[in-house]
Amino acid sequence: MCGGPGETARRVGVSNTTLQRWRNDQVDLSTSNLVKLADTAGVRIEWLATGRGHMMNSQALVESCSPSHACVDTLGNPVDLSEFVFIPRYNLKAAAGHGAAVAGEKPIFSMSFRRYWIDNFLRIDPKDLSVLSVKGDSMEGVLNDRDVILVNHADTSPTTGLYVLRIEGDLLVKRVQKLPGGKLEIMSANEAYRPFEIDPSNPGGDFAVVGRVVWFGRQL
Repeated sequence: MCGGPGETARRVGVSNTTLQRWRNDQVDLSTSNLVKLADTAGVRIEWLATGRGHMMNSQALVESCSPSHACVDTLGNPVDLSEFVFIPRYNLKAAAGHGAAVAGEKPIFSMSFRRYWIDNFLRIDPKDLSVLSVKGDSMEGVLNDRDVILVNHADTSPTTGLYVLRIEGDLLVKRVQKLPGGKLEIMSANEAYRPFEIDPSNPGGDFAVVGRVVWFGRQL
């Protein structure tokens, strides 16, 4: 739910003291107040009253955090959701090493990015972006194991840069350089992994350029 206790009390139509008494089970809620509180919190009435069943009412949660309602950051400052885009994060690993099978292509959640940064610095349609994680050590020093990468799926004609590739059903993240004649040299940052070449017009098997890496994040 967006907003703090004061915002919740205002939307339900009660004082902060009354809301706190409800939370501390110091007074029983009437049916009408129970309905108001459930609608405001974006939860199911049954869960709020008994603790049984699913907690969230997904539609109410979406509506409560729409730009027309108050959302706040961890310091209580108002946040305008229209300033952000929400990019799907997939449960796929672009392997910097031995490959990761392409499976389960449904997003597990979304990551938020500033719309201004996407529009004015990346200059990419947000619909062409997704977030993947990195696995392995072949790109160590450039992209490390467990890094997350933002991939532009509209950029599938490599010149030089970091790209996510699909080779024989596996996802790989590598440095790619276009060679004379249209071939691509696929390189790793780790010298233990030898470079190789692919002719996109005749790859000799399953091959596709999934997209270009345009950003990465790292947990220290």
